Amino acid sequence: MKEILELGDLERAVYLIFEEKVPFNRLLGVKVDSIEEGCVRMKIEMRDDFVGHFVHRVLHGGVTASVLDVTGGLAAFAGTLEKIKHLPFDEQVQRFNKLGTIDLRVDYLRPGQGQWFVATGYILRIGTKVAVTRMELHNHNNKLIAVGTGAYTVS
Repeated sequence: MKEILELGDLERAVYLIFEEKVPFNRLLGVKVDSIEEGCVRMKIEMRDDFVGHFVHRVLHGGVTASVLDVTGGLAAFAGTLEKIKHLPFDEQVQRFNKLGTIDLRVDYLRPGQGQWFVATGYILRIGTKVAVTRMELHNHNNKLIAVGTGAYTVS
């Protein structure tokens, strides 16, 4: 959490919103690892209640899709930060309220086995109303588990 102290007010608010204020994100236990221009990273720990195949202890596909969606949403919002930095802080935070998923596609590449998982999201294109992102989910051994693309409203 040290890096949060070095971020601006909006970035701190984004960490707080994505990790603590969104109940579903709290349920998933997502932790924002980094927010950089054009790239975000999140992490989740494997838990018993995330298992979709009890024999092989494989991450449930719904958890995979949800984590990729949250990551894509964070990437979309992070992509708008540069465009809205001139706005007052309250208006910048209000932009978060307009964030929403339009479309999500997930390709499951291999069983989600791992102790923890890292999701990375990148901006493919950002416009005034819609952002398109690409997301990847890797396990603790850096094996690519799933990829996704998403479209998000950003205004």
